[in-house]
Amino acid sequence: MAKIPETARVVLEHRLRTQHTTRWPQLRDLTVRYCGDFAYLDAAFPDETDNATPYPLCQPRYTGQPDQWGFVIYLDSRGAYEDSYLPNGRPLGTPEQTLNCACGLYAGDPTA
Repeated sequence: MAKIPETARVVLEHRLRTQHTTRWPQLRDLTVRYCGDFAYLDAAFPDETDNATPYPLCQPRYTGQPDQWGFVIYLDSRGAYEDSYLPNGRPLGTPEQTLNCACGLYAGDPTA
């Protein structure tokens, strides 16, 4: 399990924050954590009481390429993460694609 280099982390977080603010402004917050070659993305969706509750979205997996991250989605039905495919049928994609896919699923936005 390779650790994600600090430079790749900085670039990843910038790309994800930019996508978060432009495409998913309804999210209260986006948190990025790291373990080995995974970045864990958690989002805070507003609920009925207007509180933000962190929710696991996905784990982009570092491959060494800035535009080719593996896609591991959190499945609420199983309470676990599972390797998955992006809507384009590929197991690899950009950080923005991984965020869009997970947010589209959990925010109920099929256009993502």
